[in-house]
Amino acid sequence: MRSDHPSDPVLIRGGEPVLRSPRPPVPIRRLRAVTAAALTVSLLLLGLGGAVPADGAPTAGTSTLVKSVQNTTHPGAAVADHGDTVNWVVQYRNAADDTAAPATVTDPIAGAGTTQTYVPGSLRVPPGWTPSWSTDGSTFTGADPGAETVAVRAENPVARPGGTERTLSLLAPVKAAALFTGGDGFTPVVRRTESGEVQAWNIYHHAARNLRQVVCESLTTGQPCTGGPWPRPLNAAPGPLGSGDTGDLGSPLTPQYVRDPQRPDVLYYPAIGANAVGVGCLDLDAQANCGFTALAATGGSPSAVNSLAGLVQVGGSVYGVATTGQVLCMDLASRTPCAGQPYAPVVAANHDLPSTPGAYYLGALTAVGDKVYASSSPQGGGSTAAGPPALGCFDTTTRAACAGWTTPHTAGPDAGYYTYNAFTAYDTAGQPDGVCTGTVGGANVRTTCYGLDGAPHAAPATLGALGGGVLTFNPETVTADGATRSYFPGWGAGLNGVTVCHDWTHAAPCAGFPLPAGHPAANGGVTRDYGYTYDATTRCLIGLGDAGVLFSLDPATAATPCVHSGAEATLRPGDFYCDGASGHVQGYTRARLTDLDLGHLDLAASRAVVTDPDGTPVTTTTFAADGTVDLSGIPIAAHPGITVTAQLVLTSAADFDNGHHPLLVVEYRGDPPQVCFRTTVTPDCTTTAVSNTATGTDPTGTFSSNTVTAAVAPGAGCQPKVSVEKEICASADSRDCGPGGPGPWAKTSPVGLLGLLGTAYWRITVTNAGPVDAGSVTVNDAVAPSCRQAAGTFALAAGSSRQVHCSSFLLALPLKNTASASFVPANSPPGTPPSTTAPSSAVACSLLCILATPGRD
Repeated sequence: MRSDHPSDPVLIRGGEPVLRSPRPPVPIRRLRAVTAAALTVSLLLLGLGGAVPADGAPTAGTSTLVKSVQNTTHPGAAVADHGDTVNWVVQYRNAADDTAAPATVTDPIAGAGTTQTYVPGSLRVPPGWTPSWSTDGSTFTGADPGAETVAVRAENPVARPGGTERTLSLLAPVKAAALFTGGDGFTPVVRRTESGEVQAWNIYHHAARNLRQVVCESLTTGQPCTGGPWPRPLNAAPGPLGSGDTGDLGSPLTPQYVRDPQRPDVLYYPAIGANAVGVGCLDLDAQANCGFTALAATGGSPSAVNSLAGLVQVGGSVYGVATTGQVLCMDLASRTPCAGQPYAPVVAANHDLPSTPGAYYLGALTAVGDKVYASSSPQGGGSTAAGPPALGCFDTTTRAACAGWTTPHTAGPDAGYYTYNAFTAYDTAGQPDGVCTGTVGGANVRTTCYGLDGAPHAAPATLGALGGGVLTFNPETVTADGATRSYFPGWGAGLNGVTVCHDWTHAAPCAGFPLPAGHPAANGGVTRDYGYTYDATTRCLIGLGDAGVLFSLDPATAATPCVHSGAEATLRPGDFYCDGASGHVQGYTRARLTDLDLGHLDLAASRAVVTDPDGTPVTTTTFAADGTVDLSGIPIAAHPGITVTAQLVLTSAADFDNGHHPLLVVEYRGDPPQVCFRTTVTPDCTTTAVSNTATGTDPTGTFSSNTVTAAVAPGAGCQPKVSVEKEICASADSRDCGPGGPGPWAKTSPVGLLGLLGTAYWRITVTNAGPVDAGSVTVNDAVAPSCRQAAGTFALAAGSSRQVHCSSFLLALPLKNTASASFVPANSPPGTPPSTTAPSSAVACSLLCILATPGRD
């Protein structure tokens, strides 16, 4: 009977753990799982109850590896069949001191490609560990080569005793000096990797198609991301980022980006191809292009599609606006154009002259609810119908102009004004209640607003503090600490880069924030700001601009750099195990800050935010004086995973100098972590076992696991196919009836051959038509025991036969004699019960024999 438990224990034989209870040949029978007592003994022998180093002698302070295996094709089975998939598990117990240090577990696949083959994609490592693969046993790479794999490896640069934690580097205050992006960047896209690295991606704006334009900087290291040299080109065809000036997608003047809500490492950007405008796709994790969706062919007359505005997301679609004023749309799930798009224009066309192909859309987008709002600057000399800046609205439900917005609304005095932005207005409760744009021209930046319904709306006066020649761009709006604030980038007219902050909650410029705020500590103040991204973990703004310099900004004071730090660690204890068993996890314990001088931390202003991984709040608390947070009160059954976000306000950045990285550690109580991979047992019937041994290194030294051997019993495709043919000699001359005699041999003796009594001569032919040898073959013949004696016990090779000759004196006729054979597959594990063939019969007749000639039984 098969056990339903996926991880039956291994037993010990000959000094090595083996899967013992053998699987019998056809008919295949599963044996009962071991008892609880046997399980306890097995676990102790495997060293799960204490440290067992490679030499077998207990040594305090030495890390250990414990190996086990499960049959995933037949869960609970004690042996494997040919063709079964098995899961190899190694448990790593770290015995080092509390200092984070590198650890490596290497697992060669014994008999790779002969007795077993690695299952592609099956390697599982604990969170915080990095997997790698090798096809030669010595050179390891980060890409899974599939069935060619002969060894796997897991590495953790900051392994700790117990191993039941996530450790991530705290982000240092972002300084501008080392982070030049190499080109005319626009708005940074901040990304946190699974390992905790914080990256800032950006795509140069108004870049020609062939030019390199995407760049990645690591805010964690202050250096370019791995995978360079940066920048790299963007291409329509999916595949790794190329190199050199080999792109075929260009960028617009004021790009806006959308992160895929289901795949946040996928970025959608507005792109201009050779013959169409549309949406490009960039996989940040893979550092690869993931396609281009054309939404409108370039060209046309009298109004031409020359470029497009940025992108916004509403529901399951991404929207843009072409230079014709038409609304563009891509379905996110399918990455295909929405039905019926491009939709009718909702805003004045700008820079749409057919004679100026490649001219840029001048304006931007914002979204509120199910509405998309667009600004447009139909300047003279570039547009088919020159006029003042305008705002328009598209209803994504009706796919037409919004109610109250049948015609675009004027947003400036005349065609001499223009705008780069469109932004949402908020009431004092932080709810969206309007849409605005700030235009260039006149004595000051002029802000025009309308309500969401199209009615006139009071405009905030904050941007009016800037001169009329200052360019302002879409703001980053942040709701935090009880207030909703918008941070506007600006430069021009003598300003080398400033931030303007408007507080919607108090309907005034932000208190404590200079108006405007320059950045003298960032590149000497020359930043020429285009856009900001708020990092909720550190509570800093990350800025980028025309100067191509990344910098950080304190959203409360405008200080640069923003002297905050933080990290976001998601801990799912179940992800540390891959053997399918339960009971590994006992509960959460704590979060703590390490390698950080707590005297450099403003504890009162810092906090730890605990949520479920989907963002559902669990608790928000402060750090204790020792830099810890107690997590033991969070029930793991209700919260199988948590995300701990450390939001730290520093009084000094000294702990982050000279490559030093303070850490956030989030811990739980449970069994040591596991590394797993799967192999498929070869269908080659000569394989009788597969085995595995892992090795490891860490600060305690080098060590090896126990060796686990999984017995392989012949499955249905590797069974002998043994049959028996019973015959009687039909000749009156006994010399014809011995070994090699001509017989003839029949199933029934001729009538009268034996008279009333006589000696019958029998021949039993045992044949193995199967792919493997049969062992321990015996003949069963209850009527003629001499036949069983004559046969003895023998092996029968695949594809061969053996004849047994014997005789018996008959005391009564007629007589039906039946024989069969018993056997086990060759190389079966000890204790394998034999199988028995179908019977075969022959009949000895008397003078009175009137039986019909029998056939084979």
